[in-house]
Amino acid sequence: MLEESHFYFHKAADVLGLQDNVRTILLTPRRSVKVGIAIEGEDGKLHSYEGYRVQHNMARGPMKGGLRYHPAMDEDHAAALANLMTWKTAVVGVPYGGAKGGINCDPSILSEADLHEITVRFVEQMKEVIGPTTDIPAPDVNTNAQVMGWIMHEYSKYEGFSPGVVTGKPLDLFGSEGREAATGRGVMDVLAESLRERERTFDDITVAVQGFGNVGSNAARLIADQGASIVAVADHTGGVCRNGGLDVPALVDWVAERGGVEGFPGGEPFDGGGIITWDADVLIPAALEDAIHEDNADDIKASIIVEGANGPTTPEAHQILVDRDVLVVPDILANAGGVTVSYFEWAQNIQQYLWDEQKVNAELDKRMSAAYQSVRAVATEHDIDLRTAAFVLAIRRVGRAALSRIHIETKLPF
Repeated sequence: MLEESHFYFHKAADVLGLQDNVRTILLTPRRSVKVGIAIEGEDGKLHSYEGYRVQHNMARGPMKGGLRYHPAMDEDHAAALANLMTWKTAVVGVPYGGAKGGINCDPSILSEADLHEITVRFVEQMKEVIGPTTDIPAPDVNTNAQVMGWIMHEYSKYEGFSPGVVTGKPLDLFGSEGREAATGRGVMDVLAESLRERERTFDDITVAVQGFGNVGSNAARLIADQGASIVAVADHTGGVCRNGGLDVPALVDWVAERGGVEGFPGGEPFDGGGIITWDADVLIPAALEDAIHEDNADDIKASIIVEGANGPTTPEAHQILVDRDVLVVPDILANAGGVTVSYFEWAQNIQQYLWDEQKVNAELDKRMSAAYQSVRAVATEHDIDLRTAAFVLAIRRVGRAALSRIHIETKLPF
């Protein structure tokens, strides 16, 4: 994944004519921290884990990024995702840099008490490098609002009342209205912009969704509310389809009870692997990395792809889609609704003034639409695809901020 993010960075840097030394400065992480975590589990045995936090860039503000708990978590993965967060926050114009981290544990085999202890030990050793004005973690794979609440509580033991140290917290612990659906709402917002520029409406489109977790389910629900037909959905358990459109609220309830779309009585089952090439106007990959690759890109029937997941399209597949004139709204724009509302949550925590959900949603809609238009303007300016344009826009913003902080003779070519 690091190689892919660097590939897109260099492609955009070539458009800008960026010097090699400036590229190195912008790609090199500011700091990488690795800590050892040892706990005595409820089973009476000693267990050890490694925790990571890679802080990529803070030229535009405190660093921001998720915290994931997964056995495969390592420094390289954190570095790749921290890099992407720098560009994502810049694209949507929130005053953050990028960071990412996690612990190489498997929550599925841990008790809640053990998970709490691991989190506490992680904060003990990371408290000097995270904070409301330094680096602000958020939920990611296998972490949630409860884990964020633990982090806030533990950090506040050392630094005093600090709700702004993390985002994605429970509402009862200074979280934000609208945060749960934010990424899915952002997907809807950028889809609305792409339809508008093609002079189409939600009422006349069909949509296929890969993944029905937080992002996929909320995107499907909100897009269906606008009048679109969600004709196929697939997740890790299988797929379900209906030509006239699925009853998305009923499917959401089914998945909440059963853990997956398999067996949903309101549609016909199909092999979930076929979702990527489904006959629909719009495809929303909201599950796996590299789901769209050179072996299936030629068979995609959708004319618009909105990337709800991080890195769902390989560079080779991306070029195939561009050559086929498929509009790809890239992940660093399309799924930035989550970090945008995380910014709203942080702002509320700093101000100690809460917003209602209507205000959160209105501000998110406005910012996501503006971000799409900014990326489109860059794409038109340079006659490039939206992904390259998003990176060009982000590099411009981060580069200008970085060089504005120091006295240097080097001039950026933009």
